[in-house]
Amino acid sequence: MIRFERTKITVLIFGAFFLAGPLLKIRAETPGEWMLVSKSDLPSGTGLAAGFVADEGIERHRDVVFADNFESEDLGSLWDDRRNRGNEVLSLVNNSASGGPVGKRSLRVVATLGKNTGGGLTKWFRPNDSIFIRFYTKFDSKCDYVHHFCTLRANKSLSGRDRWSGFGGAGLRPVGNERFSTALEPWGNAGKFPAPGRWNFYSYWHAMKKNNDGHYWGNAFQPLSQANIPKGKWICAEFMLKHNTPSLNDGEQAFWIDGELRGHWRGINWRTSPKLWANAFTLETYITERWTKNRINTVYFDNVVIAYKYIGPAGK
Repeated sequence: MIRFERTKITVLIFGAFFLAGPLLKIRAETPGEWMLVSKSDLPSGTGLAAGFVADEGIERHRDVVFADNFESEDLGSLWDDRRNRGNEVLSLVNNSASGGPVGKRSLRVVATLGKNTGGGLTKWFRPNDSIFIRFYTKFDSKCDYVHHFCTLRANKSLSGRDRWSGFGGAGLRPVGNERFSTALEPWGNAGKFPAPGRWNFYSYWHAMKKNNDGHYWGNAFQPLSQANIPKGKWICAEFMLKHNTPSLNDGEQAFWIDGELRGHWRGINWRTSPKLWANAFTLETYITERWTKNRINTVYFDNVVIAYKYIGPAGK
């Protein structure tokens, strides 16, 4: 059972996507506002994935709604949308020489300044009250700061134009019946942390806080203390979102790194409509020239699983 200091979360609001404006710190002191849980009842360590060596066959588990271990030679065949400019961003590579923890292949995303902003894959899926998303990732030794990373989005529907209602809207506060999103991302703290930074949530929802510049840039949820993200090493990252009862402050989110619960927040009012659900996940590396200075920035992904229960690291 993980324990945190009994204190309220400090919410950091980023300007212009990724610290392009002033940094505003807000403490959630009002009862019912989101708080860092001091004693979490969420599991940690092994989860449902423990029974599947290298995730082989995990897609058949009753609580798994989607899984891709990138072993297929058909890149992105299980996904619904891909961003792969000039077919030069996404590729499948062999893991055998790099000590990959799972399988023979992984997804490589190469973002190149002056040529593209990176790319990735998006999957729409059947929603549930609680969603768990786990993926493995590895940052190349020369990878710089990443602007945006892996995002869970709520859309009004799984079909038609409404399936895109959760995309876009940077700098704008969402309407409570149209969209919300949360992303597990590296944060560089304006260059104070070595690239790629430290893990945090970057979240948009209708009750978010406003930046000093008048815009609604994503609010950040961070543990009280955390180590820097290592390069050249496979990392098992997982995050959870629990929907709130529409208009009530009973939503949650949490994330784990290598099976360790790093942060759990409650009291989040994600939505005002029972028809709005988190139902799309984007796996990506997105860069800009604001903080990224290296021309070539490579990130690897493997063994993505979306489930209705805690997943944990892949079985061995």
